[in-house]
Amino acid sequence: MVETIRILVVDDHKIVRQGLVALLNTVSDFSVIAEASDGLEAIDAWRQHKPDVTLMDLRLPNLSGADAIVRIRETTPTARIIVLTTFDGDEDIYRALQAGARGYLLKGMDLDELTEAIRAVHAGRSRIPAQVAEKLAERMGGPGLTTRELEVLQRIVAGRSNKEIASDLFISEATVKTHVNSILGKLGVADRTHAATTALQRGIVHLD
Repeated sequence: MVETIRILVVDDHKIVRQGLVALLNTVSDFSVIAEASDGLEAIDAWRQHKPDVTLMDLRLPNLSGADAIVRIRETTPTARIIVLTTFDGDEDIYRALQAGARGYLLKGMDLDELTEAIRAVHAGRSRIPAQVAEKLAERMGGPGLTTRELEVLQRIVAGRSNKEIASDLFISEATVKTHVNSILGKLGVADRTHAATTALQRGIVHLD
């Protein structure tokens, strides 16, 4: 007898979730035992059903996928979770794997690749496609932003001026300028506009 792999599917888009469930249930040794549409539901469903493998989207209402992974693994460090997302920014990948995901897949992959990844993670292995690993290597090799620089960058993306950022963070304009120059250097960009677009492309900052 082939062991059935019990799967939890977490995605806030109902059509995507239902499509995934229908596809996975066509595989003879897979059984989707639960679904969730946000991060908090994911935690509840995981605790109730204890799935063998969880497919987790990153951008979820109420609690992000990465935060849900952290919360699940706080009580069960051995939880086997694969991120399945459209987001391929290096910071998104880094956060998910830091949270404890065992795999990171993009939604453009085919069913064979998905089933192979589920079986690999169920067997205790990791599954990181080459293009994802490449982006992760770039992220690991570059200088990281400090917490304060991230706060400044979030406000640059929101279109705040240096004066407004200084007021928001209770620091001087001169200090803001120092942080901005450091951010530009670390991101390898020439100006604030490029810093904002790079931050969004890499998943360092998200527009809510």
